[in-house]
Amino acid sequence: MSEEIRLGIDLGGTKVEGIVIRRRGDDIETLAKMRRPTERERGYEHILDVTAQVLAETERQAGLKDIARIGVGMPGSETQEGFVKNANTTALNGRPFRADLVARVGRPIVFANDANCFALAETVLGAARGSRVTFGVIMGTGVGGGIVIADEGTPRVWDGAQGIAGEWGHVVLEPERGLACYCGRRGCIETLLSGPFLEKAYAARSGERRKLVDVVARRESDPAAQSTLDHLVETFGRAMATVVNVLDPDVIVLGGGVSNIDVLYDAGTEALRRWAFTDKLRTKVVKHAVGDSAGVFGAAFLPK
Repeated sequence: MSEEIRLGIDLGGTKVEGIVIRRRGDDIETLAKMRRPTERERGYEHILDVTAQVLAETERQAGLKDIARIGVGMPGSETQEGFVKNANTTALNGRPFRADLVARVGRPIVFANDANCFALAETVLGAARGSRVTFGVIMGTGVGGGIVIADEGTPRVWDGAQGIAGEWGHVVLEPERGLACYCGRRGCIETLLSGPFLEKAYAARSGERRKLVDVVARRESDPAAQSTLDHLVETFGRAMATVVNVLDPDVIVLGGGVSNIDVLYDAGTEALRRWAFTDKLRTKVVKHAVGDSAGVFGAAFLPK
C-alpha cells in the first residue's frame, strides 16, 4: 500500500493551525500538529508571516522537509487574477495571498475555502463518510458552506465558476429589515444564524447581553431565550431549504459553535422539510464528527 505524507494549514480568523499526516489508504497518522494565533488585526504581512512560519515549524516538528503535498484552507476565495475576495478576515481581500505564500515556501500549494476543507474532512473521515454529495455548514462567528462530491470514488471539493460555490451565508433572506452585513448587503443568512447575531437577537428581546451558550441553557425558563431559538429554527429551515432545493445533497454536516444547539437536529430539520421542495426529506442533517481540527485535516487532503 502506498504511503503519502501531507501537510495542511488552516488559516482562520483567530488561529493558524498546521498538521503533517501520513496516509496509507484509510489509515491516517498525525506526525505533527501545532497552532498559533492569527492576530489578524496586525494586518496582511503579519498574517502571511504567521502562515509561512506555522508551515515551516509543523514540517520541522515532523522531522521532515520539502513536503510536496501541501494544502491551505482560508476564508474567502480568489478572483481569476489571483486576488482574495469575500474573506471575513478583511486584511486578505484584494491581496495575492496564494502567490505570496508560494513565493515564501518555494513549492506548489493547493488552496481552498476553509468551509470546503471542513466538508472534505467530514466526507473522508467523519459524519458524511460514504456520501456522494456533502454540504458542510459552518455556523460560528460567521456562516459559510462547502461542497464535496464523491460520486466517482475520490471525494473532491467543488468551488464553482466564481470560486463561491457553497457560500450560502450570503444568500439574502431579509433584504428590507435585515441587519447590515460586512459584504455590503442587508439580511444575509450570516446576519441571522451566526453566533454573534443570535446573542444580539436575544439582547434585543430581553434587554440583557448573554453568551449564546447561556441563552440556550435558559430556553426552558426564559421567554426571550425560547423566542430566539424558535426564530433560529425557522430561519435555519428556510436557509437550508435553499441548499436542498438547488444542490440536493445526501448529507448536511453542521460545524461551528451554533452547531452545538440540539434543536437544529430535530425541530430545525423539520423546518427544513417544510420549506424544501419535496414531499419527503431524505437529506440527513448531522453534527460534525472530526471536531475542531476538521479544517486542517481537510486542507491536508486537498492535494492529489
